[in-house]
Amino acid sequence: MQDTLLKNKDISFEEFQKQILEDYKLAVVSRECSLLGRREVLTGKAKFGIFGDGKEVPQLAMAKAFKNGDFRSGYYRDQTFMMALGLLTPQEFFAGLYANTNIEDEPMAAGRQMGGHFGTHSLHEDGSWKKLTDQPNSSADISPTAGQMPRLLGLAQASKIYRNVKDITNAEHFSIEGNEIAWGTIGNASTSEGLFWETLNAAGVMQVPMVISVWDDKYGISVPAKYQTTKENISEIVKGFQRDKENNGYEILVVKGWDYAELIEAYQKASKISREEHVPVLIHVTELTQPQGHSTSGSHERYKSKDRLAWEKEYDCNAQMRTWILTNNIATEEELSEIEKAAKKEVSNGKKEAWKAVNQAPKKAQKEAIALLSKLAESSSNKNFITPLLEELTAIQTVQKHEVLRTARKALRYVRHENTEAKTNVLNWIANYFEENQPDYSSHLYSQSKWSAYQVEEVLPTYDENTEEVDARIVLRDNFDKIFEKYPESLIFGEDTGNIGDVNQGLEGMQAKYGELRVADTGIREATILGQGIGMAMRGLRPIAEIQYLDYILYALQIMSDDLATLHYRTKGKQKAPLIVRTRGHRLEGIWHSGSPMGGIIHLIRGMHVLVPRNMTKAAGFYNTLLESDEPALVVECLNGYRLKEKLPTNLGEFKTPIGVTETIREGNDITLVSYGSTLRIVEEAAKELMEVGINAEVIDVQSLLPFDIHQDITKSIQKTNRLLVIDEDVPGGASSYILSEILDKQNAYRYLDSKPACLTAKAHRPAYGTDGDYFSKPSAEDIFEKVYEIFNEVNPTDFPKLR
Repeated sequence: MQDTLLKNKDISFEEFQKQILEDYKLAVVSRECSLLGRREVLTGKAKFGIFGDGKEVPQLAMAKAFKNGDFRSGYYRDQTFMMALGLLTPQEFFAGLYANTNIEDEPMAAGRQMGGHFGTHSLHEDGSWKKLTDQPNSSADISPTAGQMPRLLGLAQASKIYRNVKDITNAEHFSIEGNEIAWGTIGNASTSEGLFWETLNAAGVMQVPMVISVWDDKYGISVPAKYQTTKENISEIVKGFQRDKENNGYEILVVKGWDYAELIEAYQKASKISREEHVPVLIHVTELTQPQGHSTSGSHERYKSKDRLAWEKEYDCNAQMRTWILTNNIATEEELSEIEKAAKKEVSNGKKEAWKAVNQAPKKAQKEAIALLSKLAESSSNKNFITPLLEELTAIQTVQKHEVLRTARKALRYVRHENTEAKTNVLNWIANYFEENQPDYSSHLYSQSKWSAYQVEEVLPTYDENTEEVDARIVLRDNFDKIFEKYPESLIFGEDTGNIGDVNQGLEGMQAKYGELRVADTGIREATILGQGIGMAMRGLRPIAEIQYLDYILYALQIMSDDLATLHYRTKGKQKAPLIVRTRGHRLEGIWHSGSPMGGIIHLIRGMHVLVPRNMTKAAGFYNTLLESDEPALVVECLNGYRLKEKLPTNLGEFKTPIGVTETIREGNDITLVSYGSTLRIVEEAAKELMEVGINAEVIDVQSLLPFDIHQDITKSIQKTNRLLVIDEDVPGGASSYILSEILDKQNAYRYLDSKPACLTAKAHRPAYGTDGDYFSKPSAEDIFEKVYEIFNEVNPTDFPKLR
């Protein structure tokens, strides 16, 4: 086995021996972190633990093949890998377990995710990109099983783009001639998920440099492999993906997870194939164990047989590595004992330092609050009620921030009729404490950099005397042409996006001009289309992922919600993926081509912008704005607007639609009508008809649902009209309720209303097929007219007698 490791290595035996023993120490350090981590949870010092014990040795082998510029897209078992690359120390491991909110102490997520969720810092403090080719990279983990797979595809595809597309701005920051590998890890049970299979197939088709490691310990929590995988063997059932002389596909490797020498050889082989040939590789790492079970929520003794438990003890990868070291005379029993002792001490010290660090701020706050509340009690006639709160707070040995704040806030209830300096001091302290600490839990949902979409100023489209009216799709097409010319790092892909120029011809001729890599067709696989975009955006490209119809975005909604929308937040501003998701929807024909599930979307993808332009010029302006920003967004084009006529601007690629800004498209004095997208044309029609009965309606286009009306222009309109109707083609309680909440709760527009605010929505079901189906399912001009008339009937029944 020494020969296997020394082969093609120009190192001495002493250097070889040193590397082996360093690896073994790291395996012991990682295992001890897992063991102590479980103890910290069970003793109440941490909330939950999920660890990488039993997977240490294969992760050491993977780390040896990993190079600067490479990216990991893994899951919560990979602590040893992170430690092997110098990206995670024992102290940082425990800082994550204790949810330390200091990004310096807990660089993975600043306490925003449970321990075991790993990531690196891709951004400088100002939000600009670091040179990712100078460092090992890990995309930030998410918990949903197999959710890391779609992103993995995009991280790998970026290398293909950088290898084959020239003149990309600052390419050297993100790739060295496309030589980087995206390394994915997944548990064997999670390969049952559709996201795994979708990614597996897409990578085989696309031939991207991706290595997937399947950690196989035969269980998915308590459920054995016979209920998870056909033949109980993932590498057996994916044999059809194996490449051969006639067909592209995968290189598939199988290796035992306790065999240190064979693991290193397998990972070196996988690295060479994938890095040089851009071929995806699947490594099935078998015969692994999970010594402490799935997580701290339970014990594996409940569901594993005695024979299985005995086998796991014998074939524990750390134990097997120890035996291998002794058998091959690499170290003595005494030397290994010393290594183990030193490793345990290192972990113990790291744990102590992490615990000390996480408790410093709460202890300081506890002292401050005790002093303030003592004075409050002394100055209050309700001292007898405040004193027990004070005593309770003083008695807490290991205090948390919320316990301090809760006590101070409760004390205020007993001095609500008093006006003392002590009360003022407590009020100020509470306000300051919120101001200092709330950002630790709430910051960076959106970009805080100078590239925030809010910083991009509006540029109006310009026209001249020769401006012609064209099919609206031409505005989009010619604007995309300017985008691809201006931004060599930009690219677009989706179902029917490439060869035919999308189903509505908004990209007509673009593939022929810019090539199949930049304007690309994909398979029918929405989740991994999103994943392609996320991964490429994380590596400095500017992808536009096209989902053919808004209704089908539901296939990708989990990825948008759990991964893309939370990325900047869950890394506390240390990673970003400025992906633009392009789709089209609203008011066509049939249940699955005319939906408007905006209520669900806007509540599930906070962290992204949701933009709903009423025409293609507005849509093009949004694309121009977003490409100057560093934030992800969803743009919903009007499906029934591509053949309508619009003027062709002379400043294509330059005009910009502002984010979060409404537009008043018809002025009036009697009532404010608020809507967006395709419905606006119907609202405008109704507004003209309302003039016939003496009602002058103001019509406002929301344009942007997330963010919403940042200048509060709707409230300014209501101050003038004193009445409000929100018209929406989503279901009752959907986007209309969100809009109403924003206007009434956030903007406080209720102060200016003389009539009850109202919503007019679609029916509670999906729209039926055909024009009649649309009429009976969604708001019509007659519905809008009659709803507004009804409001005025209530105000003045004499002038506005009932219609029916």
